[in-house]
Amino acid sequence: MFDKILVANRGEIAVRIIRACREMGIRTVAIFSEPDREALHTQLADEAVCIGSARAADSYINMTNIITAAVQTKAQAIHPGFGFLSENSTFAAMCEECNIKFIGPAPSVIDALGNKSNAREMMIQAGVPVIPGSDGVVRDVAQAYEVADRLGYPVMVKASAGGGGKGIRIVREKEELAQAFEAAQSETKAAFGDDQMYMEKVIEHARHIEVQVLGDRLGNVIHLGERDCSLQRKNQKVLEEAPSPVLSEEVRHKMCESAVLAAKAAGYESAGTIEFLYDKQGNYYFMEMNTRIQVEHPISEMITGVDIVKEQIRIADGQKLSYEQQDIRIQGHAIECRINAENPDRGFAPCPGLIDYLMLPAGGLGLRVDTAVYEGYEIPPFYDSMIAKVIAHGSTREEAIAKMNRALYEFIINGIDTNIEFQSRILNHPEYRQGEFDTSFIEDKILK
Repeated sequence: MFDKILVANRGEIAVRIIRACREMGIRTVAIFSEPDREALHTQLADEAVCIGSARAADSYINMTNIITAAVQTKAQAIHPGFGFLSENSTFAAMCEECNIKFIGPAPSVIDALGNKSNAREMMIQAGVPVIPGSDGVVRDVAQAYEVADRLGYPVMVKASAGGGGKGIRIVREKEELAQAFEAAQSETKAAFGDDQMYMEKVIEHARHIEVQVLGDRLGNVIHLGERDCSLQRKNQKVLEEAPSPVLSEEVRHKMCESAVLAAKAAGYESAGTIEFLYDKQGNYYFMEMNTRIQVEHPISEMITGVDIVKEQIRIADGQKLSYEQQDIRIQGHAIECRINAENPDRGFAPCPGLIDYLMLPAGGLGLRVDTAVYEGYEIPPFYDSMIAKVIAHGSTREEAIAKMNRALYEFIINGIDTNIEFQSRILNHPEYRQGEFDTSFIEDKILK
């Protein structure tokens, strides 16, 4: 097993990884930018190294500085968390070249699955259902018109190398296509340095459902059930739950089997997520695979008892999976609310600043709060606005909702604006309570 791991991230996910390592007897190195000098992850790690200034380009995605920090501290592996360099094949390859283990899949697998048009072709070959769409990359606007005419409107223009909701446009009329294609292409070029696009048919009123998988280097792949991530705003997830309240046992079994098939087709090693769209007719379609740990991984942990971060580390160390599929039992229901430093009444404007009072809802069976904030901490304006994740687990969905409501009621944070009340509005909407929602729910039911 590794003696020391460098955590190439910040915030709650860095804290999450450091805590898992401590439980495993592994020493940790935190990296931090100048504004994060007093951040919780730097205080919890065994060592901490400043790698640059506030801009992510100068610090958290500065590959040379991160590798240098790993070499200087004699870290044997790097855990990238999510975001930043977690799906960057160049960084994974740099780690390999420096004899440092990248805790994630191989660079070639990241490349194959990170390009969504390539991943789509891989799934077609593996027999996994895919959304009707373009045959590979769409080169230009002229070809986009041809694809849209074949698929029928509405269509979705998507970045091949995209993520986080960037480089995506829904086009409902032919007259909108050229502008949407060029805008999405420009956005993905700026965000990912890649302007390749592909297109898919829009599945109206669909649900966004993903399956957590784990694979080791021996070719063993298991799933940990599915998560319903349909509650989104501008393609960004807001609240997730597991299992999905809408799937029949038959569809659940088929979808999870398709996810395992997809991971095996990719030769996948590590924790990963297969994302599907599920339509009103009971059909599901592969969307993409995320080759990293997900923000919402805790709800899968709560319903299975599997520590996904520890499994990632063991897999990277070359060990066999700790579980076989028959060992996995789905117990109860879990919900995660993402708590952001933002003001929903002002267009969800970010709200950095000093936390002058904090009370976390940390007590009670089946309640977990993943966070890196503390009283007296100043949230910097340079990074993502998510400051905490509240996770509630109950024996039933109704119990999980009740626990989450109680937790949000007790969550008090002064000095900044947050979306806590907004999350409560979602939880207490009668249609959410009944499990009747899709990816348009927040825009159509909560924000109107």
